[in-house]
Amino acid sequence: MYTHRRFALQKTLVLVLCGVGILTSCARTRYFPGGNVQNGIASWYGSDFHGKRTSNKEIYNMYDMTAAHKTLPFGTRCMVTNLNNGRSAVVRINDRGPFVGDRIIDLSYAAACLIDMVGPGTAPVRVDLMKDQPLRDLKLPVYSVQVGSFIYEDHARDLKSRLRKKFKNVYIAEYETPSQVYYRVRIKAKTLETSQKIALKLCEDGFKVLILEED
Repeated sequence: MYTHRRFALQKTLVLVLCGVGILTSCARTRYFPGGNVQNGIASWYGSDFHGKRTSNKEIYNMYDMTAAHKTLPFGTRCMVTNLNNGRSAVVRINDRGPFVGDRIIDLSYAAACLIDMVGPGTAPVRVDLMKDQPLRDLKLPVYSVQVGSFIYEDHARDLKSRLRKKFKNVYIAEYETPSQVYYRVRIKAKTLETSQKIALKLCEDGFKVLILEED
């Protein structure tokens, strides 16, 4: 019975997280497991997103050599090689995704054209971190788990006090609109995997949470 309950909670968590554009992916992808190379399935996105903002606040241009990745820091330059034909393209990470299945990278239309995968839509690829872009020199993303958002500060402080009994790094982030100030209770996490573990524990306690990548 516990197994079924846990599965239901995990399914609920996936639906909550993946339904919001600014959220990180639920997949537990690490930065290039085993080194500076990652193998998996690539997809591409084009006109439906052309002119819209990416996760790093740029305007997406389907004709630029860019890509979306679940966890790599913005600004990372990678060489993506289509393993079906050996064609390669260098892209810069400026967005988050893909949020479908086990895909590891979402290429711009231009990059997909260069490696000849526009027609098929997806392809097995190898992603190599460029040697002149060592990961340690890039700004790593910081994650947080948002547990609640309130218009009354005392309500936010009360939740913060309750959460601090179980979690470290609980804080209140204020967000001001022209008509209202919101007090958002969050728990800071060092990695995506840590944030997912925190979120799962909170879901088991009955909380509805969001995993966010901090600005």
